[in-house]
Amino acid sequence: MFRSALVRSSASAKQSLLRRSFSSGSVPERKVAILGAAGGIGQPLALLMKLNPLVSSLSLYDIANTPGVAADVGHINTRSQVVGYMGDDNLAKALEGADLVIIPAGVPRKPGMTRDDLFNINAGIVKNLCSAIAKYCPHALVNMISNPVNSTVPIAAEIFKKAGMYDEKKLFGVTTLDVVRAKTFYAGKANVPVAEVNVPVIGGHAGVTILPLFSQATPQANLSGDVLTALTKRTQDGGTEVVEAKAGKGSATLSMAYAGALFADACLKGLNGVPDVVECSYVQSTITELPFFASKVRLGKNGVEEVLDLGPLSDFEKEGLEALKPELKSSIEKGVKFANQ
Repeated sequence: MFRSALVRSSASAKQSLLRRSFSSGSVPERKVAILGAAGGIGQPLALLMKLNPLVSSLSLYDIANTPGVAADVGHINTRSQVVGYMGDDNLAKALEGADLVIIPAGVPRKPGMTRDDLFNINAGIVKNLCSAIAKYCPHALVNMISNPVNSTVPIAAEIFKKAGMYDEKKLFGVTTLDVVRAKTFYAGKANVPVAEVNVPVIGGHAGVTILPLFSQATPQANLSGDVLTALTKRTQDGGTEVVEAKAGKGSATLSMAYAGALFADACLKGLNGVPDVVECSYVQSTITELPFFASKVRLGKNGVEEVLDLGPLSDFEKEGLEALKPELKSSIEKGVKFANQ
């Protein structure tokens, strides 16, 4: 009895808080489009974006099944209006007026599949979707989730350049899941509350290109070199851990949707002028000799306001940084080459 009363009072407090934030007229109208919204990541991501009070219009696009997802999610009593769009003919409508486009489209990784195997299928999908973005919502922020991100972000950049619409401040590879995993694994070993943990993750978004900077983790914990090496490896292999645990029945869809929703929320806050929004993301960058690199980025009204320096690295991290560069360089070149074929 007491618990249900508590839940009711908490729910009503939450509702009144939401009502206040809308009635004040202080929250701008924001349209978010999800491309690949009927997939394994797309569906939970659609649910999480429907719960975000910063979204006023939620556009769900896929090649099939989107009307059902939109009808389901659309019954949830939150701010945004939801519309489902299905098939190539409706892609323009899905994109028009979007402030933020999130792309989880493509096939997931299955056991034994490398990210190179993914490349051949997903690269073509990304190429087509980005051509449409350049045409129908060229000023939107683009959050790339489709793997391999190390290559799909350079593909997107090349497609936008060809269309004469490239703005490097508006293209992001979503690496938030690497940060989410690093925080979770670090908190477990350091025995600290995970909500208080911060760990920057730099480099790329696959295997050894993922480099968590545990030397900069907060709160600081005195972990041994062996533990830090194991934590780094586990963060790098997080996707494989989930693929194997699901035994051929899927990949890291739920945690990816969560991470995607976190990063999208940060982008919307930046667009709305919230100060000091800093997240790690894979963006066009000059902080290393590579043209794209993941590091801490300050988000704002134009997308990327500032790419932040890497800060001090431990010797182990310096080695990791040098070791990841050849693979990341190769993935970037592969994406550029594909886009220009």
